[in-house]
Amino acid sequence: MSSTTSRRRLNIDNINPHVKAAKYAVRGELAIRAEEYRRRLAEGEKLPFETVVSANIGNPQQLDQKPITFFRQVASLLEYPPLLEKDDVLADLGYKPDAVERARWLLKECHNVGAYSQSQGVPAIRKSVAKFIERRDEYPADYNSVFLSAGASSGVNTLMHVICASPECGVLVPMPQYPLYTATLAVLNARCVPYYLEESKAWGTDIGEISSALDKARAEGTDVRAIVVINPGNPTGASLSEADVRGVIELAAAERLVVVADEVYQTNVFTGKFHSFKKVLRDMQKASPGTYDDIELASLHSISKGMVGECGHRGGYFELVGFDPAVAAQVYKFVSIMLCPPVLGQCLVEMMVNPPKEGDASYAQYREEYDGIFDGLRYRATALHEAFKTMEGVECQEPQGSMYLFPTIHLPARAVAQAASEAPPRRPDDYYTSRLLDATGVCLVPGSGFGQKDGTVHFRTTFLAPGTDWIGRITKFHTEFMDEFRDGK
Repeated sequence: MSSTTSRRRLNIDNINPHVKAAKYAVRGELAIRAEEYRRRLAEGEKLPFETVVSANIGNPQQLDQKPITFFRQVASLLEYPPLLEKDDVLADLGYKPDAVERARWLLKECHNVGAYSQSQGVPAIRKSVAKFIERRDEYPADYNSVFLSAGASSGVNTLMHVICASPECGVLVPMPQYPLYTATLAVLNARCVPYYLEESKAWGTDIGEISSALDKARAEGTDVRAIVVINPGNPTGASLSEADVRGVIELAAAERLVVVADEVYQTNVFTGKFHSFKKVLRDMQKASPGTYDDIELASLHSISKGMVGECGHRGGYFELVGFDPAVAAQVYKFVSIMLCPPVLGQCLVEMMVNPPKEGDASYAQYREEYDGIFDGLRYRATALHEAFKTMEGVECQEPQGSMYLFPTIHLPARAVAQAASEAPPRRPDDYYTSRLLDATGVCLVPGSGFGQKDGTVHFRTTFLAPGTDWIGRITKFHTEFMDEFRDGK
């Protein structure tokens, strides 16, 4: 029965329009087509390529990043506690005593990973997170201000729901940005207030640009309540300087803005040093007592990125700093509606923030695996960047952090015209990445899915896929594409 004659209550015209308005390019049309190509290859069909490379999404273990052994050993014991009574079996399988001890402790604290925990998360795990933040920032952290979450995305959803009280509420979001923010704001029928990062300055923040965006939004009647900062950046791969972080905090203090610091890539830093918003804020409060005491900061972290890469286990946390206790109580109420984050994910958060230490039985293997993953990411980031430098009309900032590069492409006018003549008309970046996927099996994300300045063309790629042969596929395609549409040809 067709949708026009069906007696179903719901149809595309009467569902929530804000859900329809939301866009999430990372898992959009090209990702769906890539999965179709993967299926066809598995069924033996001949295509122009032998494998599909999902360079569209930061999903490390899908792209053969190996799990950290300590984490998975502990997780297996949590999932099946009777193994803890089989010392000989565990020893034969290479389980170290500290992995067994950690599993026993976590089971004592959470009782059973198949049971609900407290809505805010297991208290002992939140205490481990607070201790991690204290070690990182050298300032106290209160575990009562830590909320465990089903990945950072769940934390973002919680924060946006609490911040956005009406359709007139707005949030400053960096452009280009991870589309989670624009999609969430669209579903909430709230306003995204874009501010553009400065590509010529390694995708750094420009306080003048942020102030202009803020003033324009307010003049249009938007109640701008918060500013989002992604550091290190997604999709740009930028790592903000301490001066950049200070500038945002100073603006937030002057304009009464909540700071939402998305710091899920904090261990993925190849150049310079990661500067947490919490530490910089505390330094500023110490240097200028009273000036920044009313800043509200929510900072997020996740097990999905870094060298952990446990995306599918959905674990993360956010810390509230400077929030009114009555507001924090409403945050707690909101998360309690979802009952609790996945308990195994919570346990993996505990291992991320409290990994094996020097002298522990698992430390040598943990260190070798961790450093191997980091070095592999840095190597592939450099290889990809070097390839882009050789490609005609491509400009790319040096990789600083996270898992992505976001190059600019200067396409021939004939290619832009061809994209516009397609049925339906396509953006130039959509057309380029679509042709690339069809020819090479490499799935990227067009830059328009993240927001880009008018008149510019970008794409985002991860550098998670193993090896570098797929990079050669991109360069070969690019040469052929440019030759096909070369102006005057």
